[in-house]
Amino acid sequence: MTEPLKQLSPQDVLDGLADGTLLLIDVREPLEFAEARIPGALLFPLSTFDPRHLPTPGEKRLVFLCRSGQRSQSAFAHACEAGISAHGHLEGGLKAWLAAGYETVRSDPGTGQKKLTHS
Repeated sequence: MTEPLKQLSPQDVLDGLADGTLLLIDVREPLEFAEARIPGALLFPLSTFDPRHLPTPGEKRLVFLCRSGQRSQSAFAHACEAGISAHGHLEGGLKAWLAAGYETVRSDPGTGQKKLTHS
């Protein structure tokens, strides 16, 4: 049986990424992902989301994120309906992550080069 959706704070996600206990799935679209993303997040856009293609998290907790927290809740529900054990989502999405001042990877649209930034 899948647990209810857990609302994870940016600090919870940061800690889970740092200690390797969390597999973060970004369900935004590729252009959004290129503009700014959380280091270590994997892209699985909700527009083409098929939970059967998610990587096996092993011992890690599967957590979803989007821009504000709506699409990630939908992805969580789809994963659970498919029988995949999911843990929760980043409450407030990337907006909350940026508001907390945590590091993101951004791509320069002119060169395509990636750089780490803090908001």
